[in-house]
Amino acid sequence: MNTVSPSAAQYVGGVMQEELVENRRQQPLERQGSFGLRSPQTPDPSREATGEPDEMDKLKAKLMSAWNNVKYGWTVKSKTSFNKISPVTVLGHSYLLNSEDEVERFRLAFVSRIWLTYRREFPQLEGSTWTTDCGWGCMLRSGQMLLAQGLLVHLMPRDWAWPDVQQLTDVDFEVFRPRSPARAGGVPIPSFATQVEPVHHRLVTWFGDQPPAPFGIHQLVEISKSSGKKAGDWYGPSIVAHILRKAVAKTSVVHNLVVYVAQDCTVYKEDVVRLCDLSLSQTPPDPSNQAWKSVIILVPVRLGGEALNPSYIECVKNILKLDCCIGIIGGKPKHSLYFIGFQDEQLLYLDPHYCQPVVDVSQVNFSLESFHCSSPKKMPFSRMDPSCTIGFYAKNKKDFESLCSAALSSSKEKYPIFTFVEGQSQDYGLEGHSSNNSGPAAHILPPGKLGRSNNRRNSDEFVFL
Repeated sequence: MNTVSPSAAQYVGGVMQEELVENRRQQPLERQGSFGLRSPQTPDPSREATGEPDEMDKLKAKLMSAWNNVKYGWTVKSKTSFNKISPVTVLGHSYLLNSEDEVERFRLAFVSRIWLTYRREFPQLEGSTWTTDCGWGCMLRSGQMLLAQGLLVHLMPRDWAWPDVQQLTDVDFEVFRPRSPARAGGVPIPSFATQVEPVHHRLVTWFGDQPPAPFGIHQLVEISKSSGKKAGDWYGPSIVAHILRKAVAKTSVVHNLVVYVAQDCTVYKEDVVRLCDLSLSQTPPDPSNQAWKSVIILVPVRLGGEALNPSYIECVKNILKLDCCIGIIGGKPKHSLYFIGFQDEQLLYLDPHYCQPVVDVSQVNFSLESFHCSSPKKMPFSRMDPSCTIGFYAKNKKDFESLCSAALSSSKEKYPIFTFVEGQSQDYGLEGHSSNNSGPAAHILPPGKLGRSNNRRNSDEFVFL
């Protein structure tokens, strides 16, 4: 049985959290997956026929929920240190924290990201007894954050910042930053209810923890059933990429946007064009129609064997420097994270491992405070799990062409992390378009051999030690 290291630190809200689990306190019913905690289920033919959990499963689910609510609910104050000499990169923007203005720009950029964490007491997930995703849904939450960032750049101005940032407590990190004059002078801070941005507010409702929410935990778990997953299972970054693609394709709330998932670390340009170019859907095709759908490109990759290959660190940095990058979902073994930047040899991330009460997003002007994090956290590149999914966004055809050039220039290794090639995936002997496959490969192949083998392996099949 795997264990959770008591020295592993997790942050919650604006704080850090020490793991509460010791070997002697491990419960017999729990088992660690690659990116989360789950309880094993013994198949029961009669129960499988009805799709209903038995009494033992209900008891297990209640025990696991109670345990995880405690495990991910305790807080210990701690701060993250940032130096003033090296720039901090956040999704294509750099900040040198040697002045008050730059620190404030970094603060706005970080806090404005959508933060999605474990929740408890939401409506029961269909076909299960789960009313929380504590302990098993961290990769789904990381995937939600990646998609939320893609939707932010799709719907909002590129330099948008959340105007209610000051509602949160001071950002919890150590660097030169005088207290905000407004806060220090005691000027009242506008309430969330009076200064909610309609688009921002509506976007968050799409990730609500209610069954109708198109990108909420209920919909994602329902979609995952076609891949053999269920509530309580662990999810890898490759599987989540395809769940997000299906969720966007299924809903009508987002207009003019598609998601493409790369195959064998390869983006086939013609496959993307067929998804985005609306003129091709006309019969006969109308070249004069310049309509083009925006696209989120997700690239599942594996950056080494059991551990991250250090030769890829510089490439990951270059990717996070790109304006078209919307982040990376992955983490460290048994602990999913959403990476949005770096400083020196440390990755900057948002952590879903904080169990918060469910928010009823159907209420008018519900509070957005729990969907934004005030505490930037870092971890060494050396602790990054090699299995991850990289996200990009292109608003139009010109942006897509720029993305192809920028992404390729960021990866100059003999064996690059991924590549863009002309043509369609079927031209290379693959089974079908990567945007329609449910289980992509995510391993590294030498240039010139990409996509030529049908013996593909799923990155989620790897066991992380």
